[in-house]
Amino acid sequence: MRLELVKDWMSREVIFAEPAMGLLDADALMREHNIRRLPIMENGRLVGIVTYGDIRGARPSSATSLSTWEMNYLLASLNMKEVMTKQPKFISPEATIGEAADMMLTNRISGLPVMDAQGKLVGIITESDIFRMVAHNWRQSREEDSPKPYTHYEED
Repeated sequence: MRLELVKDWMSREVIFAEPAMGLLDADALMREHNIRRLPIMENGRLVGIVTYGDIRGARPSSATSLSTWEMNYLLASLNMKEVMTKQPKFISPEATIGEAADMMLTNRISGLPVMDAQGKLVGIITESDIFRMVAHNWRQSREEDSPKPYTHYEED
């Protein structure tokens, strides 16, 4: 069986934010692109990550005594630097899918930014990507006619 690599299954077009981006803007960006995690970059360096759960957790409880105006003011004043997970785990594009899955399970996280040897953000690998790989390999094993490795993008 071929060792599956992160670079073959990661999403390459990564949407990211800067630490100063507001919580409401990040929420809108994630909804617009239908993503659940947002790497936080500063001067070309990965400094954090924010998940949709982090954004949801930063919102006041529906049981709050704050008015709508007060809640909106508080939400508008929060930025990514205040809600991000600092020093996030990341992985190399040359790592195996098994290494990525093990890192996610060990750290109880659902996705990893993919950083090249120069520290450049080149992708993101998520549980959904790994699940897609498993389903593809299962289908391929049933067909036996398809020895070519699968990539979901056009090779460079």
